[in-house]
Amino acid sequence: MPPLLPAERCALTAPFHPYLQPVPWFPMMRNQEGGLFSVALSLRSPSPVVNRHRSSRGARTFLHHTQKRTTATVRPSGLRTPALGVAPGQGLCGAKAVLAAGGKNAHHTGMSDFSVPTSVSRPLSPNLPSRLLLGGIRWQEQRKKKHADRSAARSEAEAARSSDTQDAAHAEAQQHFLRALRKAMDTPSFPQRLSSLPLRRVVSLQVPGAVGPLSARLYIPRGRVRGAVLYLHGGGFVHCGLNSHHGICCRLARASGAAVLLPDYRLAPEHPFPAAVEDCHATLSWLARASARYWGGRVAVAGDSAGGNLAAVLAQDGKAGACPNPALQLLYYPSIYGRNDLPSQQTYAQGYFLSRRSMEWYAAQYIQREEDWAHPRFVPGLADDLSGLAPAVIVTAECDPMRDEGQAYAQMLSKAGVPVQYRCYPGTLHAFLNFYAFMPHGKAALRFGGRALRKAFAACP
Repeated sequence: MPPLLPAERCALTAPFHPYLQPVPWFPMMRNQEGGLFSVALSLRSPSPVVNRHRSSRGARTFLHHTQKRTTATVRPSGLRTPALGVAPGQGLCGAKAVLAAGGKNAHHTGMSDFSVPTSVSRPLSPNLPSRLLLGGIRWQEQRKKKHADRSAARSEAEAARSSDTQDAAHAEAQQHFLRALRKAMDTPSFPQRLSSLPLRRVVSLQVPGAVGPLSARLYIPRGRVRGAVLYLHGGGFVHCGLNSHHGICCRLARASGAAVLLPDYRLAPEHPFPAAVEDCHATLSWLARASARYWGGRVAVAGDSAGGNLAAVLAQDGKAGACPNPALQLLYYPSIYGRNDLPSQQTYAQGYFLSRRSMEWYAAQYIQREEDWAHPRFVPGLADDLSGLAPAVIVTAECDPMRDEGQAYAQMLSKAGVPVQYRCYPGTLHAFLNFYAFMPHGKAALRFGGRALRKAFAACP
């Protein structure tokens, strides 16, 4: 048996204790070998095999040739998954009442309803793959302690500077931090060429944005294409992009039999709210036209974390006629309630990959005006009327500070008469989709979403 890596020894031999996160961002951003998402496989993979079309006209030329019909096969799911809550009208109480009452965390391994806890309880232990990931984070944090004295000396030197010099140095450090963070976080979790093999083609193109063209990737599955999905990546509105979510979109396209478009929308803090929403509006309108021409006119929205927030906003705007109305909204551990406090944010506030402090930092980068904190395009869970929205599929992670947001939103949608499927995967952490390479629940969640998309597109006239 090969010797264990330090992260494996830390996770397998020691009892689980949440690690203390000293900074309001992900602690693995300084990893020179690929950053956060290279934990799954420490491989530097080449760029994906793509056809590069730099305009929507070139994209249309390619789309015209993707209509060849062949037989598509999808590997059936053999993994046991937790029970889910389905159908409208099952909600027990409103999410606003939950926010006012507090809430409690119950065991969510086999849920059949959307009841949100009412008080804070003891956190649950992550599963083995999640503990391996957290063990790697703790191990890397221990390595960083060697540089503590050097950082302290640097801080003393900065304190001796004038205020103007300090402001300039702080702004420069902030820009350097954002560049390093984005470079580290926009890293694939699996070799991109291997991810693309089951698909017919991956196309790099430019699509319309609110103020100009956006870079994007279009994932075309083998066989008959049954619709189009706009997938919006997570990353707190600040980081991630086409590389970090490449594997997710490959698997979702294969599981759903639909074309998946991944746009690189504008990021905060350079482009604060509502820049991302406006870009997604323009991209969804373009995708709806492309779907009407090539794939039968069916379109859905999907996203994880901050992308789940954007997908929920698009579904509400589609109902109001501000953009095309999707056939389904697929939300993976979405951010729904903004600054409103829910019990899971206290239970898993620190030490479970995503911290409450980092959530506050992300929100502060995206929202820069006080009046926008309660805007329905940022807090879709507090909309006055949720009836008539597209059917929803909501997936959450059990050991995630944002878990109760997705659960409460599923409850509110169900109470409003919207068909809802809700599933919480036991022992998982936030962003577990990005680690599908070694987290079986990540693969299962993508297959679950793919099946829901197939059914939604099949039900469309």
